[in-house]
Amino acid sequence: MVTIRDGFGVSEGIAEGRIQVLNWEVPEVVHRRVEADLVETEVELFQTARDKTRVRLQSLKEATSKRLGDTEARIFDPQLMMLDDPEVIDRTVEYIRGNQLTAAQAFEWRILELRAMWERTSQPMVLDRINDLEDLHARVLRRIMDLPFLFDHTDAEEPVILVAKNLTPSLAVQFDPEKIVGVATDQGTRTSHWVILARSLSLPAVVGLGDITRLAQDGQEAILDGRIGRVVLNPTEREWKIFRGREVQIREWEEEIKEIVKLDADTKDGQPIALRANLDLPWEAAHAKSHGADGIGLYRTEFLMVGRSELPGEEEQYEAYRHVAQTFPESAVMIRTFDVGGDKFPMFLDMPRESNPFLGWRAIRVCLDQPELFRPQLRALLRATAHGDVRIMLPLVNDVDEVLRVRALLKEEEDRLAEDGLAFNPGHKLGLLIETPAAALDAVELARHADFFSIGTNDLVQYTLAVDRNNTRLAHLFNPFHPAVVRQLHQVSRVARAAGIEVSVCGELAANPLGAFLLLGLNIHSLSVAWPSLPEIKKVIRAFRIEDARTAAAKALAAPTSREVVAHLVEGVGDSIDLSAFSGRWSLNVPNSGV
Repeated sequence: MVTIRDGFGVSEGIAEGRIQVLNWEVPEVVHRRVEADLVETEVELFQTARDKTRVRLQSLKEATSKRLGDTEARIFDPQLMMLDDPEVIDRTVEYIRGNQLTAAQAFEWRILELRAMWERTSQPMVLDRINDLEDLHARVLRRIMDLPFLFDHTDAEEPVILVAKNLTPSLAVQFDPEKIVGVATDQGTRTSHWVILARSLSLPAVVGLGDITRLAQDGQEAILDGRIGRVVLNPTEREWKIFRGREVQIREWEEEIKEIVKLDADTKDGQPIALRANLDLPWEAAHAKSHGADGIGLYRTEFLMVGRSELPGEEEQYEAYRHVAQTFPESAVMIRTFDVGGDKFPMFLDMPRESNPFLGWRAIRVCLDQPELFRPQLRALLRATAHGDVRIMLPLVNDVDEVLRVRALLKEEEDRLAEDGLAFNPGHKLGLLIETPAAALDAVELARHADFFSIGTNDLVQYTLAVDRNNTRLAHLFNPFHPAVVRQLHQVSRVARAAGIEVSVCGELAANPLGAFLLLGLNIHSLSVAWPSLPEIKKVIRAFRIEDARTAAAKALAAPTSREVVAHLVEGVGDSIDLSAFSGRWSLNVPNSGV
């Protein structure tokens, strides 16, 4: 019987294969005490297991560095640091000596204590740390108990789709894309450490499936679509037909991409559009360039922190920013300052537990309160401006005072760089992300202090509609075509043009064909999307006339409902874009829209 499950697509691509369920759970430990004269033997057994685990993790880190780069390799740092953490090691030894416990029992006690402490929060990056802790728990116990670490896909006779409750980076780095063609998990987020590695390996992945491990069985045939976030177990002839059709489309599209990337992102009637890329990690800049990006519209610098137990230093940040700038020496590179908080909590910051973290201490608020975090980044960003049109972008700004405080910090760091004889561009640009209704309503005042605007539609929709964009139960309510959202987009665009500053959009709406049509109609001529979407959106832009988009947008602005907004846009698109080609990926979240 066919079973279809929808989750979150976190790494694009489509795959077929038989299911392999990965159970890497912690082995069961039998409780027993040891004789006093054997206590030190157990301590030595624990220390040996710890040393062997460190050697293995260090080996994995070095292999990852060679394969994917130093930034990705640092994902192993938290586990390596845990192996030397007195809170882990000393307490385990105390339990062995003080309670005459076996090494396995003592280590399990300590890990369970730490897990209980960390589980009191629901913060995703803390949950990722629990994920690291569980991996370490299994690794050390298996060394103590002389058990194999149960993960081996090298003998698979055919490609498999791996199914697991969740994964860890030290598992993901061992993936051979010729053997594992897709990954599906019950849990996980876009920022999970292993997910970042899966994207680095171009491995299709779907997370947040809830109960896929309960439903899936070894050997089942399955189809996985990492673009729309769907897994099909025991596909029928109908699903296979759809899959084969998608395969053909993908191959044809891959050939078409080679030609599209050479073309300008101009509308049919000649309006040039700046089509830029969103990046998470520096290495993606090369992919963005090969896919035809006209610069970078959003570089999310907080991903330099993922999996880290300490703040990345100024020099490390500078090298990362410089790398992206030198990849696009003739184009704008917009680098967002750390957007921590919300769903991103680095381990080295003592982030408070908050009932509503997206409404709490996050983004520019954290940076201004933590100069030891913010100043090194500002210095690194300023130094990177010497290598191209690097623009600094501030997230979640609501108030002019926040901009003035950042400008004062920038001036101080400029003076220090000048004293140190380090180069920077004194004419660099400082821009703001418009992500809240407050910022949109106060755009006139904010524009007096900004060199450019970028609209983050993901947060703008979330805050306007009071809908958590990560809540699957509310997905149908997350609607970027709501009249209140459309009118704020128009307001910000109108203010920016009047002030003579550029306005762009870097949220998901820009990668939605109908959304791109709307944005261009609102005279927003700079869009930034995930690099795999660049050719697709360029093709869309080249298919319609800017005048048709403006006419449709004017009607949409006057529409009283989301359904009518969409109807006007669909009418304006006409036959220029085949919206049905995108229906599997983009839900317009508008009942009875006809699209």
